[in-house]
Amino acid sequence: MTDVTVVVVAKECLPGKVKTRLTPALTPEGAARVAAASLADTIATVRALPASRRVLLYDGVVLPDGTDDFEVLPQVGGLDERLGAMFDAMTGPTLLVGMDTPQASAADLSPVFDDPDRDAWFGPAEDGGFWSLYLREPDGALLRGVPMSQDDTGAVQRSRLADAGLDVGLLETLLDVDTVPDADRVAALVPGSRFAAALRDETLTELAECGGTR
Repeated sequence: MTDVTVVVVAKECLPGKVKTRLTPALTPEGAARVAAASLADTIATVRALPASRRVLLYDGVVLPDGTDDFEVLPQVGGLDERLGAMFDAMTGPTLLVGMDTPQASAADLSPVFDDPDRDAWFGPAEDGGFWSLYLREPDGALLRGVPMSQDDTGAVQRSRLADAGLDVGLLETLLDVDTVPDADRVAALVPGSRFAAALRDETLTELAECGGTR
């Protein structure tokens, strides 16, 4: 076990509130079930990490399965403010992981635990954002003001880290699940995952209801 806190940032998987870009190919209820499976895979990965503490940065009421022993922090403000407030609330090395990369494995995150003395680790996302961020000395100011959900979010965030003089290591670039093609690609990478099973179930349901055409 290492002295690293792992934080999962997530929202309650309610129809019409999560994975809305998977509709209308999936129903809002189906998209919510796929999102819940993505979160479940992420939680399982986080539970497999040799962390000293686990935290859920959460927007919701009903906690997801597998997080009974997680500390829970509420999300407040815009995404940069939420992440900034979370890092400010931490007192030691902290690793942030999002819920939209169900293919992320303990091996993908192992560099952080192999070298926790590095100032920062950054996990880029294919869409230009980031799926993970580690700060040995948490500082919310490094995230506040970074424009989120843009194709240059990751570049701006990395520049922030570099401008602060941090030694930044790079994790694998992963694909966030935003659209149906994204979901299909990720499911193919991890066919035995909860996410892939949920996507197959919802796709088969939609095909049946549409007479065999997606």
